[in-house]
Amino acid sequence: MAAPADIDEYIAGFPEDVQAILAEIRARLHAVVPDAEERIRYGMPALMLGGRYAIHFAAWKKHVGLYPVPELSPALEERLTPLRSGADSVNLVYTKPIPYDLIEEVAAAIAALRGS
Repeated sequence: MAAPADIDEYIAGFPEDVQAILAEIRARLHAVVPDAEERIRYGMPALMLGGRYAIHFAAWKKHVGLYPVPELSPALEERLTPLRSGADSVNLVYTKPIPYDLIEEVAAAIAALRGS
């Protein structure tokens, strides 16, 4: 299977309920980082800042993941710790409400680290 050409194609490849989640994550990321450039990297959607990756998001069978999510402020880490899978991954399972506000906070923190 070939990698999707763009994020629209990537999102379209999932069931409607997952498409809605991915579209909302995409919108929330762009709300926080409006100047980010979209790309497909490693077969998943990525937002780039200044030619460098900022954050990737990807759908899986049971969750959507955000990558890489470095260690952030202690207050943010307290909320992220239960969602972490590995040092730089955050997994949001479909069976629980997706914390879109937290996704925005993470994106804003990463953008700040990248100097955006």
